[in-house]
Amino acid sequence: MITGAHAIVFSEEAEAARAFLRDVLGFDSVDAGGGWLIFALPPAELAVHPGAPRCELYLMCDDLDATVQELRAKGAEIADEVSEERWGRLTAIRVPGGGELGLYEPHHPSPLSPS
Repeated sequence: MITGAHAIVFSEEAEAARAFLRDVLGFDSVDAGGGWLIFALPPAELAVHPGAPRCELYLMCDDLDATVQELRAKGAEIADEVSEERWGRLTAIRVPGGGELGLYEPHHPSPLSPS
C-alpha cells in the first residue's frame, strides 16, 4: 500500500535551500545521513489537470496575506504578485538556488477540511 509521498526540490544551492525550508518555512526534518535533511510536509492533496505532462508543488495556507507577511518578515522572497483565480489566491516563493514553490489560499473544497 502507498503510505505517503516524497517530493524533491532540486537546487543549485542545496544547503541554502535546506536552511530555507527549515528556518523560514519551519518544516521539521530528520537527517538521513551526511546532512541530507528529509522534511516533513503538511498534509497534502493531489489534483490532476489537463495539459502537457509535468508535476508542480504548491504549499497551501488559510490566509495568504498573513502568510506572505510572515514569510517576508523571515526573509523569504515572494516571486509573484498575488493573483485572484477562480479556485483561490495564488503567489510563489523563491527557494534559494531552486526555483519557486507555489503558495495559495484555496477557495475550492478540500479533502483536508473537516466536513
